[in-house]
Amino acid sequence: MKLALDFLGYVVLTVVTMLPIINPLGTAVLLLGIGAHLAEDERNRQIRRACIYMTVILVTFLLLGSLIMKFFGISIPGLRMAGGLVIAFIGFRMLFPDDKPISPDALAEMQERSDIAFTPLAMPSLSGPGSIATVVTMSAGIQQGSTGLREVIEYGGVIVGILVTSLICFLVLRGATGMRRLLGASGVGAMSKVMGFLLICIGVQFVINGISDLLADPSFGGLVAAED
Repeated sequence: MKLALDFLGYVVLTVVTMLPIINPLGTAVLLLGIGAHLAEDERNRQIRRACIYMTVILVTFLLLGSLIMKFFGISIPGLRMAGGLVIAFIGFRMLFPDDKPISPDALAEMQERSDIAFTPLAMPSLSGPGSIATVVTMSAGIQQGSTGLREVIEYGGVIVGILVTSLICFLVLRGATGMRRLLGASGVGAMSKVMGFLLICIGVQFVINGISDLLADPSFGGLVAAED
């Protein structure tokens, strides 16, 4: 029973953490701008492929997170603090957006493309630096605190959470036209700012956790004492 509750807890934690970071509403607005020239069937196909790409990218970074850290010599506290700064930066950009419109040349170039699934929808919009940093941080946390069956359960919970998040993104993108009509530009902007504030909170908490881990690390305390 406890393992089942842990599994569900990781599923919920992943969805709640990832959704504000991925911000499917912002991607829906992007889709309306660059996918208006596509037929409805083709646009839906691009949306489906983008969500599949997003899932593959995030699961890959989740499973290879520990190898990436070992290869580059990154510590868990360092990763958590860096990931938190990236997430908070994205949140600040959402809360205080740059009102400069996309240049006509850049918009025309994006609109001329028939394949928009991988770029810009899947990357960097749905699976950008913030979401990748988050799943790598989750992977590091699981590696640090769990072994055996519990580790498998926790990884499984995160993967299912990523799949649920991908499904939510798919539904939001499929309903982009209706959502824009229902909420209007101001409503979409307001929701994006709320998500931006949540991202800042998540990012700051990641930094706090990283600092706490660093201060609790005996090797760090020994290094400070040696320097003194």
